Amino acid sequence: MTENAPLVTIIGGSGFVGRYIAQNMARRGWRVRVACRRPNEAMFVKPYGVVGQVEPVQCNVRDEASVARVIAGAEVVVYSVGVLFESGANRFEAVQAEGPARAARLAKAAGAARFVLISAIGADPESPSEYARTKAAGEAGVRAAFPEAVVLRPSVVFGPEDGFFNRFAAMARLSPVVPVVGAETRFQPVWVQDVADAAARAVVGEAEPGVYELGGPRIYSFRELVALTLKVIRRRRLIADVPFFIGRLKGKVLSLLPNPPLTEDQVRLLERDNVVAEGARGFEALGIQPKAAEGIIETYLYPYRPYGQYSRLTENGQA
Repeated sequence: MTENAPLVTIIGGSGFVGRYIAQNMARRGWRVRVACRRPNEAMFVKPYGVVGQVEPVQCNVRDEASVARVIAGAEVVVYSVGVLFESGANRFEAVQAEGPARAARLAKAAGAARFVLISAIGADPESPSEYARTKAAGEAGVRAAFPEAVVLRPSVVFGPEDGFFNRFAAMARLSPVVPVVGAETRFQPVWVQDVADAAARAVVGEAEPGVYELGGPRIYSFRELVALTLKVIRRRRLIADVPFFIGRLKGKVLSLLPNPPLTEDQVRLLERDNVVAEGARGFEALGIQPKAAEGIIETYLYPYRPYGQYSRLTENGQA
């Protein structure tokens, strides 16, 4: 790997979406600096490229000097950090509003050519959800500091490490009932590789500045997504619709746990559809044909089947 290869810093590059962006950029021949809180736990990114091409480095998005250090020398900066619930010092405001604004300001000051923000569909300063409000604040801060930035807003992202299909599959393995808050809320699930491809195209300058909303080719209700999960893992379970007011009470109690499966703020987020807005720029503007969930989730949800990877053999034997 030549030192003359361009360098991209991916803040949050060891996270679910960030690691796929890192893989994509390594395949394109870029040097990749993976900035994360605990680089010793991110050594799995090093084999994404040749020796020395992909390097994890320590970064605290709440610290000015730390962010400036990982941005120094980068031609492009990607911010891919977010939290679904608050824990310790990792508050929505600090990570999703102040963090990206800080990174964009420092990237502009350091002379970076481009800045890419991974946000989320539903980012709205008027949202009842603090998660969505701080996502919108982060976008505004990035645009103010780096007007040419590209902002990507994916719907719920799926892939082997996702916290969506995996969570409901794990729940169905243990419980005869799968509770669903907001069963009629609509989603447009998007494959993590497609999101990474969109980000990579923005990094190399193949995307016009502005906001892109990224959704897969199909829209599903929450109930339909859980039913799809049950079909893939070959389990029969009762899907129980949970009213929002009960969901909020449940979320308030579960928020007391260290790693809550549901929070009151997440319930507020579920009160609105999570789909690409009419007229919004999306994958088509980036020249990408997104993949549907059906053909992909089966490749990683099989461990949740009654006989795991041997389910097909067992079924054939019973035929």
